[in-house]
Amino acid sequence: MLAPRAARWTLRSICRLRPNLAPRIPVASAVHFQRRQCSSQETTTSFKQTPVHLQDAPDHRSLGVQQKLFTASIYSPGSPIFLPNGARIFNRLVDFLRKQYVRHGFQEVITPTIYKKSLWAKSGHLENYADDMYTVTSTSPSRADPVENTERPEEEEYGLKPMNCPGHCLIFDSQVWSYRDLPVRYADFSPLHRNEVSGALSGLTRVRRFHQDDGHIFCRPSQIEQEIRSTLDFVEYTYKVLRLGPYRLALSTRPENHMGSQSEWDAAEDALKRALDACSRSWTLNEGDGAFYGPKIDIILTDSNGKEHQTATIQLDFQLPKRFDLKYTAPAPELERLGQTTQDPTLLAESGYVRPVMIHRAILGSVERLMALLIEHYNGKWPFWLNPRQAIILTLNDSAPVLEYARRLQHTLLGTATGADSGDIDVGRPTGMAVDIDESARPLGTKIKQARQEHYGLIIVLGPKDVESGKITVDTTGIPDAEGFKGERRLEMEPEELLRFMKDQVEAHH
Repeated sequence: MLAPRAARWTLRSICRLRPNLAPRIPVASAVHFQRRQCSSQETTTSFKQTPVHLQDAPDHRSLGVQQKLFTASIYSPGSPIFLPNGARIFNRLVDFLRKQYVRHGFQEVITPTIYKKSLWAKSGHLENYADDMYTVTSTSPSRADPVENTERPEEEEYGLKPMNCPGHCLIFDSQVWSYRDLPVRYADFSPLHRNEVSGALSGLTRVRRFHQDDGHIFCRPSQIEQEIRSTLDFVEYTYKVLRLGPYRLALSTRPENHMGSQSEWDAAEDALKRALDACSRSWTLNEGDGAFYGPKIDIILTDSNGKEHQTATIQLDFQLPKRFDLKYTAPAPELERLGQTTQDPTLLAESGYVRPVMIHRAILGSVERLMALLIEHYNGKWPFWLNPRQAIILTLNDSAPVLEYARRLQHTLLGTATGADSGDIDVGRPTGMAVDIDESARPLGTKIKQARQEHYGLIIVLGPKDVESGKITVDTTGIPDAEGFKGERRLEMEPEELLRFMKDQVEAHH
């Protein structure tokens, strides 16, 4: 997929095809070093003095350090290293999408990290993205593959994949398909690598290694409009759950230099326009700003500071199916290619090959980049289901009964409680909750203050009276009001009740 995470990818590819239209601006202005920059919509005004209302705006880089979410290393520039708290958020976002994939009919696939450059030459990406790809070489020449293409030996080299679409074409091409099988929807979370300019690297918004919630739909021409509508519904639901928005839709149409016929582009653009009109949301037109292989819909998100960020994208592609000679069989193939149907038995008696249409779509875009937006958007006040610090148990003292009860409660909430008879830990039902314990000898007030500063969703205080009663008192003030929480802020319950309460809070939001 031509990633929406940085529109300069599109600009770069178009400018290579249209050298006379290369922007006459300093190189640095296309990079944007301004803090929190992750929008393709910003201009060179980014270098002007930051407005007063943005000077104290949350910065995901400093928040990432404070919340212990991620770090970086000079040994792998542009490759974020997620710490346990950050990995929890990342995995919960991915798990959320996996649940939605079941609803939307996607099948997850796992594809290689490296391919021969001949694959990228076949797809056309090598011609347009060679500068942005990494070459993989062996330090042991004796283990090199034999060179089959002596005329172009460089294509026998390997490269780290910058996108998943050619790999998904290989998967589709590995099977025989009928029109009854379509649409076929693949999803992929494989890591991608792109050789970003070193000076542009910044936190999670400009990286060299990232993950896309990458999806590709292979469908019949008559199914384009419905698939686009379904994807737009997917975007709306996801952003509602994440409490992101508002956002707007933009349709980018045929650029001057493009692949494919004008009739194909006209049909594709008309299908996208009909889908946009049907979604009852306003949209704008970006004439001539489509990808070289097809038109696209970009989702432009507005954050709490009024800044716009390009996140999700939906792109139509007629070119990769041609380059990989993808096909399926259908009756009345001539009409099938036009997206038309017939009841004429004579026409239906004829069967032939038809080229599928390929739809590239990403709901989050780059998961890392969207995490940067979420980190700044929530500013530490994470919704309970995403909170990497969902609960903490604070001991009133360090007596043996209190410490034992605190640890037993932690195991109950984690789903790792020790079996009373066997003494073995039941690892078959982990809850996936994030529950910490502070059994230090510090004053209780100090521990409560720190827990609130670290934005724990639930604060549980245990003392001798709780040990005797078997119940616990829970402070829920860490659950943001924005989640629509209507319950009491101080609850008294048994451990099993608390676990059910936590599960309900998680399930309520997705």
